[in-house]
Amino acid sequence: MASPSAGQDPGLGVTVALYTLARLGLVAVVTALLLVAGAPLVISVLVGLIVALPLSMVLFRGLRGRLDTALAAAQHRRATERDALRARLRGEGPSASDEPPQQEPDGRQG
Repeated sequence: MASPSAGQDPGLGVTVALYTLARLGLVAVVTALLLVAGAPLVISVLVGLIVALPLSMVLFRGLRGRLDTALAAAQHRRATERDALRARLRGEGPSASDEPPQQEPDGRQG
């Protein structure tokens, strides 16, 4: 994946990674707070997972918006590519018959 240039949003992979790391960090923070309060490890992790979901929806609203935008852009790009491929398969787009025949290394046409 190419690095984003100035003024361009990062790609889908980077955005998913950032959002995932932020959510895991939030689970870790909640778990650590519960461990410091004296709760057992398993209970702390389970409560951290449950509490982190609604908290992440509020705290990471901006990241979620970027993720939604990146997902929509990826879906649009894939739909455009899929439509172009289907058009070529139906014979509506530029086809291989429009191109000049290629020469084989021994001089024959392929």
